Amino acid sequence: MADIEKYPTKTIGDVVITNHLGEPRGTAEQLTGVLVKDLLKDLELKEESPKRFSEFYLTFVAVDNYKVVYSWNEIFNSSTGDNLFLITSRDGKKLKDMDERILILTPTDFKTGRRHIKGLSKILVERVD
Repeated sequence: MADIEKYPTKTIGDVVITNHLGEPRGTAEQLTGVLVKDLLKDLELKEESPKRFSEFYLTFVAVDNYKVVYSWNEIFNSSTGDNLFLITSRDGKKLKDMDERILILTPTDFKTGRRHIKGLSKILVERVD
């Protein structure tokens, strides 16, 4: 967590969390976060051609085994990457004091709950076969 605090944070504000039908399930308030692409910017894919980067995807896995997948291009080559956050404070609580740490959120998603990850345990980087 100390390493995460070294990255610049952005103010996100309040985000309504919706389910798969778009129905509100709650509001995450006073959010700040670090862009996931900033955390992963030094990730090196062992490929000779950048063209091959399009074959990679990242699976974000929560402690309850809930999984969310983002393509390399979504994170590093689209506006999604500018809105994919590891939340560093919520409701005035810092990361170390948050109940749902480590929290990943894409506030620009139409249905925010679909990629709302509570308790991130690992990020897998894999290549499509």
